[in-house]
Amino acid sequence: MSKLYFRYAAMNAGKSTSLLQAAHNYEERGMSVRLFTAAHDDRAGAGIIGSRLGLQRSVETFGPQTVFDAAWLADDHRAGCACLLIDEAQFLTPEQVRQLHRLAHAAHLPVLCYGLRSDFRGDAFPGAAALLTLADDLEEMKTICACARKASMNLRVDDQGRRVQEGEQVVIGGNERYRAVCPSCFYSEVDDPAQAPGLFG
Repeated sequence: MSKLYFRYAAMNAGKSTSLLQAAHNYEERGMSVRLFTAAHDDRAGAGIIGSRLGLQRSVETFGPQTVFDAAWLADDHRAGCACLLIDEAQFLTPEQVRQLHRLAHAAHLPVLCYGLRSDFRGDAFPGAAALLTLADDLEEMKTICACARKASMNLRVDDQGRRVQEGEQVVIGGNERYRAVCPSCFYSEVDDPAQAPGLFG
């Protein structure tokens, strides 16, 4: 039975690496896949999934207007495609998540989504909230905070490394802009995360 999968984690947990490995596993066995990433995430370049380990791959992109199920429900269009893999899945709209869920069950196409669960304020991304509601299979990928606890939150910092608590939900960035932290460090009253007890030092 095909399912909608959601693999979620804090920043820097290897989500993109895992997605690229899953695609390789399918292709090594002679099966074709389609890969997507968010159009506005250009950290590795437009239309490129890049991992912190240095793996990269050019892929298709999605934006708010992308419709995943209309053409895919026609068997002649999806013939030969064994799996759909989506990186930065927190940027999906709730309606797109519904489309992907329908695609998995009506067109019998496995859909693997990888992304963040929450933003720098601890609030859910709309796409992640929809995935947590509809996905048939949920898996939390693990990474650790600098204090050695499990990191499950994302903390945004400014150019001086100080914590940012206000602003737009979406600001694209990597290690220079975000830290994966445990809840204890996330709720620390220290403004500069580098000075928090056990955090980044």
